Amino acid sequence: MDIRPIQQRKYSFEFFPPKTEEGIERLNATTLQLGQLSPHFFSVTYGAGGSTRDRTLETVLTIKNMGHAAAPHLSCIGTTRASVRETLANYSQQGIRHMVALRGDLPSGMVAAGEFRYASDLVAFIREELGEDISIEVAAYPEYHPQCGSAQQDLLHFKRKIEAGANSAITQYFYNADAYFRFIDDCTAMGIYVPIVPGIMPINNYFQLARFSEICGAEIPRWIRLRLEGYRDDIASIRAFGLDIVTDLCDRLLQHGAPGLHFYTLNQAGPSSTIWQRLGIQA
Repeated sequence: MDIRPIQQRKYSFEFFPPKTEEGIERLNATTLQLGQLSPHFFSVTYGAGGSTRDRTLETVLTIKNMGHAAAPHLSCIGTTRASVRETLANYSQQGIRHMVALRGDLPSGMVAAGEFRYASDLVAFIREELGEDISIEVAAYPEYHPQCGSAQQDLLHFKRKIEAGANSAITQYFYNADAYFRFIDDCTAMGIYVPIVPGIMPINNYFQLARFSEICGAEIPRWIRLRLEGYRDDIASIRAFGLDIVTDLCDRLLQHGAPGLHFYTLNQAGPSSTIWQRLGIQA
């Protein structure tokens, strides 16, 4: 395992743009609570084909107006250069200098992938449009992307994103720390040295987690899955076990040199803030 020198760890939280007034109020309360932890930034997801473009921007601006750094996600599948250029111009006008560039999923019913094929194409385009005065995050997959034929192929795709101009990466969530350590070693062997921050998914609802994991290719280790299945409808036991598992995972990652943590909050403050406090993080 390659342990890299750490200059400053970065901690962040991810939201999705709410659809309703109730959801907006709930997310504002979540932002207020998590903001007290002084994370380095909040990121906001972006729907397939730009389906949440306006709501993503609105959510980012709300977070900024609450005094926190915010980074919108931007996916390129199903888009055109003109539409992405317009989105980048809107972000630039609002003073947003930090983005998460993703390939994204093809919207339901859409056949053509659009004018961008890979996330590396999007990264290069952002650099062309906005220059060097912007920070670009990309995705990384320690257990490799489910649409990739092999781990080696996935590593090559990741390297292209870095070579296109990405500054750092956030991983898909995982529960096997060794998968992350192995991925870091593989990246180092290929000459990739950018910070790769582990993505962390708190365990709050097993059936929801199982559904997410099946879609995105994240593995739930058998022993964890069996324990969670054994609790059945005992929500309190699922949450207590989940907090222990994820806190231990985060602790091990940090002890072995992870450059920070990125929490997939699902717009909830409780699980992520509890793990944060258990770890004694000082952002």
